[in-house]
Amino acid sequence: MLAVLTGLGLSTAAGLNAYIPLLLVGLLARFTGALHLPESFAWLTNGWVLTGIALLLATEVILDKVPVVDTVNDAVQTLVRPAAGGAAFAATDAASKVDSSTFMHDHPWIGWVLGIVVAFLVHATKASVRPVVNAGTLGAGAPVVSVVEDVASLGMSLLAILAPVLALVALLLFAYVAVRLLRKARRRRRRNRATTAA
Repeated sequence: MLAVLTGLGLSTAAGLNAYIPLLLVGLLARFTGALHLPESFAWLTNGWVLTGIALLLATEVILDKVPVVDTVNDAVQTLVRPAAGGAAFAATDAASKVDSSTFMHDHPWIGWVLGIVVAFLVHATKASVRPVVNAGTLGAGAPVVSVVEDVASLGMSLLAILAPVLALVALLLFAYVAVRLLRKARRRRRRNRATTAA
C-alpha cells in the first residue's frame, strides 16, 4: 500500500513539474538510504543523468514563469510529464517489497500506467488553468502560480517518499482544488463567449 501511495504522490508531483520528483528520487537513492531503486532504474542515480535532469529543471523553472512561453512549455511537456510520472511511480517499486506485497513487483506495467494517467491528469489541469490565470491577470499571475506549482511539486515529492499517508491527504486536497479551478475556468470561458456573442 505504501508503494502505491508513494507512486501516486510522485506522479502527481511530476504532473506539475516533471523534473523535481525525478531529481529528488535520484539524489535520495544516490546519497542516502531513504530510497532504494530497482536495478532497472539504477541509471537515475548516475551523476551525468542527475546533472542533465538538474539542467532541464532549471530551464523549466525559468520558462514556466514567462506568460505565453509557459503555455508553449505546457504543450511540449504534454508527453514529458506523464512519462516522468510513469517512471517515478515504477521506480518506487522497491517500497512494495518493504510492504511484503508482490503484486506491484510482479506487474510493473501497472505502476507505469497509473503514473502516466495521474501525471497526465494533473498536467492537463495545470495546462487548462494556466491560460485563464494569464488572461485574468494580464500575465502577472504566471510567475506566482509557477512558484506555487514548483513548491507543491517539491512538497508532494518529499511527502510521497517520507510520509506516504500524508501524501494521500495532500493528493485528495489537490484533487478538490483542481476540480474547483477547472469549474471556475469553464465558467469564465462561458462568460467570455456570452460577452463576445452579445
